[in-house]
Amino acid sequence: MKKTSIKNLLVAMTATATLGTVSVSYAEDPIRIGGLYILSGSAATYGEFAQKGIDLAVDEINGSGGILGRQVEMVYEDSQGKASVAIQAARKLVYSEGVDALVGLDSSGVAQGMVPTMPELQKPLIITHAATPDVTGNLCNAFTYRISVNVAQNMKAAALVAAETDATNWTTIGPDYAFGHQSWEFFGNYLKELKPDVNLMSETNFPRFGAEDFTPFIDRVMDSDAEGVLISVWGGDLVNFIRQANTRGFFEKDMEVMFTVGAATEVLSALGEEMPEGVHLSTRYWYEAYDNPVNDRFVKAYIDAYGTPPSYNAEGAYAAIYAYKKAMETAGTTEGPAVAKALSGMSLEAPNGTVTFREGDHQAMVSPNWGVSGPMHPEHGIRTLTNLQIFDGEKVARTIEETGCKL
Repeated sequence: MKKTSIKNLLVAMTATATLGTVSVSYAEDPIRIGGLYILSGSAATYGEFAQKGIDLAVDEINGSGGILGRQVEMVYEDSQGKASVAIQAARKLVYSEGVDALVGLDSSGVAQGMVPTMPELQKPLIITHAATPDVTGNLCNAFTYRISVNVAQNMKAAALVAAETDATNWTTIGPDYAFGHQSWEFFGNYLKELKPDVNLMSETNFPRFGAEDFTPFIDRVMDSDAEGVLISVWGGDLVNFIRQANTRGFFEKDMEVMFTVGAATEVLSALGEEMPEGVHLSTRYWYEAYDNPVNDRFVKAYIDAYGTPPSYNAEGAYAAIYAYKKAMETAGTTEGPAVAKALSGMSLEAPNGTVTFREGDHQAMVSPNWGVSGPMHPEHGIRTLTNLQIFDGEKVARTIEETGCKL
């Protein structure tokens, strides 16, 4: 329910005896930002971690005077991982709740469905998680931005890692929707360019998102000639996958195993020592990878507040709120078209360094992180990342022409 349905003015009167006057000051309605995340089901931890990052940013911003002198207020809706639900939720947030801007989206399929509706809503959307290249590609529009790594960027980095291994025969296990299929497509194309003699096996594996039993797919790969496997299963599905793979002896087989979002701290925290050592793990942000004051402050504040290290989803959501702060202050207004325009080409200092929204497609130039799972962290109870590689966001990004975006 909307907390303030009309302009709610707080009036403070101070009588000044010497002048015999009364001064009146008005506190404006808060700036409202709508958050659209998966808040139920097997991937709910991603939405929960995003909320933690957002709440931390909102508390910091409100504690230092707000945006344009106004406090910030969040309103959340559960997308349920369904495009139709997310679209209706976005309309509710804009038309009923009166939000000034939107953040969120965990699922690539949801993003593909919702992004085309943004011009109708006339409000900016900063995607903080969903990775399909389409939303900053052929589906791009003036109101949609992404502050996190997309599939094409991360798979270019993955191919660079894979090309350094001895594996020749590659297959995949990924969710049976855009994210899984596009991860394999981009990885395969980039790896072929780097190493033309690799064999991209026709026997691929795409379990449905939310599947409970991964053993048929695990067994199929173990019985094949695969020397390398790209795994883009994520969230609670990934936790279940790894536990089932452990019982099948999957990680004892002589293969290069690459998890495209395996270093999400949500997953690492859930698994603890069940995450095997010596496998390739990626994340859109690793909390120990960046040596800058913004990251130092963010990591300390997050651990102090929640007792665990921040995930990439928490970082992206945190940075998105600060992006809106800068854009709204640059525009001098919260009007949707003006804020959206201010975001284009804008740079800000985020925990993962300087982030720029590229003018031609509104994709942030951010750095994929890849490493190898190492010993347990002595304080945080998760696997460490060894052989950490931080890839240059611009060098692994497609050109504007390659994206198909026409703004």
